[in-house]
Amino acid sequence: MKPVKNKEGFVAKHVPTVRSRRLTSELRRLREEAGLTWPVVAEEMGWSESKLYRIENDKSRVLPRDVKRLLDLYEISDETRRAPLIELARRANEKGWWHQYSETIPTWFQPFIGLEASAASIRVYESELVPGLLQTEGYMRAIASTAPVLAAEEEIERSVEVRLARQRRLTEEQEPLELWMVLNEAVIRRVVGGPDIMREQLDHLAAMAQNHRITLQILPFAKGEHSSMLGAFQVLEFAGEEVPPVVYLEHQTGGLYVEKPEDIRRYTLMYNHLSVKALSEEESLAMVRQAADGMS
Repeated sequence: MKPVKNKEGFVAKHVPTVRSRRLTSELRRLREEAGLTWPVVAEEMGWSESKLYRIENDKSRVLPRDVKRLLDLYEISDETRRAPLIELARRANEKGWWHQYSETIPTWFQPFIGLEASAASIRVYESELVPGLLQTEGYMRAIASTAPVLAAEEEIERSVEVRLARQRRLTEEQEPLELWMVLNEAVIRRVVGGPDIMREQLDHLAAMAQNHRITLQILPFAKGEHSSMLGAFQVLEFAGEEVPPVVYLEHQTGGLYVEKPEDIRRYTLMYNHLSVKALSEEESLAMVRQAADGMS
């Protein structure tokens, strides 16, 4: 498989998408059903085991012709099963709307935007910030101003455009996103950008919480210790059982994708504990409004 090159001639890094995750997950399942091991498949395909590992874990692109060969090896002859997988391989790396902002979006963040754009539901625990999908422009700019190395104004504008584009999923009628947030009380108490900007942000948060597809809960200081004191995380789930959930963790210079089933179960259980400990939706909305009224 030759490296995919971009228009400048440099090797383009494979960016995982929901289609590629669905494809590689299914290829792994078919290999296991066929009772074939990595060494056997790698030898038959003329590949290294590491290449097969990268393909099955969506770390490397797999071409349609290689999918056909794998399906032959796994003795999948039914065209109704073959055709959808070959089509997935053709479309797995189609560019999404965010590719027009590729010079602005960090490479490590691009896979997340693709997954977020295709998720059926997202559960978010945030300890410090209003989640990006619900930030106002003023709040975004205030956060950008805290960066150790300030970006150029044009770059900040492009970043704001990207975040606003991401937010459209919350209001679109086709394939709407279900968003469930548990926010540490610090998120609504910390004054970001000054009282006026923070009041606007809290008012927006309260307004968006009225959307029947958005669940907002606040975890108050008074509840004491909890199951996620080490930091924020998101659980993204997708329509159809063939695409497994993924947990996303972010730090200053990158993002981590947790995909092992046992780890995902752990984070899901952690989120359930947080939601039980947090205030109800009605109590949470009242606290957000009270915090907004207190901004002066």
